[in-house]
Amino acid sequence: MCVDLRRGKRVHFNEDTLRKTTLNTHKKTRKLENAPFRHKDFFIQHFGRDVYAVGGFVRDLLLNPLMKDANNVDILITHHSIEKIVETLQTFGKIDLVGKSFGIIKFVLEDRTYDIALPRTDSPKKTTIRGHKDFVIMADPEIPIEKDLERRDFRCNSISLRLFDNEMFDPFNGEKDIEDSIIRLTNPTAFPEDPLRVFRAARFASVLGFSVDPEIYVASKDIDLTGLSIERINEELFRILLESSQPSIGLEELFKLSTLRQIFPELYRLSLSIQDSVFHPEKDSFGHHTVWQHTKITVDQAKRLAKSFKLDHEKELALLFAALFHDVGKAATARWEFKRGRMAITNYGHDITSANITKEVLDRHKIHSWRGHDLRKTVLSLIKTHHRASELWQNRDSVTKKAFNRLAADVHGEIELVALLDAADRAGRNEDPIQGIDQEGKWLLNKFEELNVSKKTIQPLIFGRDLIDLGISPGPEMGAILKKLYQLQLDNEFETKAKGLILAKKIINEDKL
Repeated sequence: MCVDLRRGKRVHFNEDTLRKTTLNTHKKTRKLENAPFRHKDFFIQHFGRDVYAVGGFVRDLLLNPLMKDANNVDILITHHSIEKIVETLQTFGKIDLVGKSFGIIKFVLEDRTYDIALPRTDSPKKTTIRGHKDFVIMADPEIPIEKDLERRDFRCNSISLRLFDNEMFDPFNGEKDIEDSIIRLTNPTAFPEDPLRVFRAARFASVLGFSVDPEIYVASKDIDLTGLSIERINEELFRILLESSQPSIGLEELFKLSTLRQIFPELYRLSLSIQDSVFHPEKDSFGHHTVWQHTKITVDQAKRLAKSFKLDHEKELALLFAALFHDVGKAATARWEFKRGRMAITNYGHDITSANITKEVLDRHKIHSWRGHDLRKTVLSLIKTHHRASELWQNRDSVTKKAFNRLAADVHGEIELVALLDAADRAGRNEDPIQGIDQEGKWLLNKFEELNVSKKTIQPLIFGRDLIDLGISPGPEMGAILKKLYQLQLDNEFETKAKGLILAKKIINEDKL
């Protein structure tokens, strides 16, 4: 039994019937007035009527007909062998035969990279654990273009545009799905063969703001995702966080598609963990006060703050990843306790537990740096300290510079990020979009500035070379003295190198006695 998604019901049909069902509209064409990308005329000049733009470019063009210039364009070339295509292009730009046997070329023209492919068909390899590359791919320049479109994941992506005359080929009614803002399968029988498509469904729903056809949930629940590479999983998760205006949409789709249960069980457990309804009034559409609901709202609020503060992508990803995992330890630390005249749910120590669990996730997914930023270090420090900012606010009448120095040091100088995570966490109790950092967050940032505490001021003033000049040789003794001096610096015992050296001499002399 297969599912005819266009009719929204289950029907029985064989493979021949399926082929007729999915391809019976292959003559549906129309012309688009606009197909903007810089090198369109170049491809037409060299390949005439045989060159097409396919997939996401056409989808995005239909979503935004006034699009000026697209950066990412996938190209399909028919009736030309891979050798002929290479011969034609190699004098104009850089060619990378990343998948010559699969009919795939990366072509760099000026500063723009194009993925160029021949028409292809896929068939799954015989394997018990399937990854996204477990296919027998046949590339042939004479394969009909509608057959190539049939192998693509969703109907909104199964559209091509002939560059020569701007004629659009839409054999699976993808344009209608784009109009209806819904993601439907192109070929229901092929969907389970590529488990990466489960992640892509969540990402497209999140980035495009589309709904997911309920039949996809049914199709995905038994798909084994263990064969997927962690690199592709990380990429899809990062793209949901960075490219979505409201990442919670993609996160909830990962939950509904049974992806969290398999790939991120730590997050899945949050959907089964309740919170105190008085302290956390936020609830899902069914009335459940879960940590998962709070987490999703917090990520969305963090996203809004990241845009408001114009964070670069590296810091934005660190903030959003920390927001996603900041309460992951609550499932393990939940306790009932009688306080304030009633039984309440508490989660003492969940910040440290959350950091420890997140470290295990980062280890499993081999996440370290990203675009030169130490994502791992930043995320773990933010999660471990995400309650410290509120504690400073609660003790604002008595707190000293020492506490601000220590917090700044513990987050490696990422003062802005810890303030934004704290504000997003508070705003995670209310689904109303945050309009900027709140009073507590403003106080925290202003206090850091007032006290002159920054990434620069918390850098150590005394180094090993200074102790060598004082007669201390490299080794454990030097390390212990440097550590003691840095703690004194954070305690505001000295703020200049000269005063630090005086203290260093004193410590050395005391140790000799």
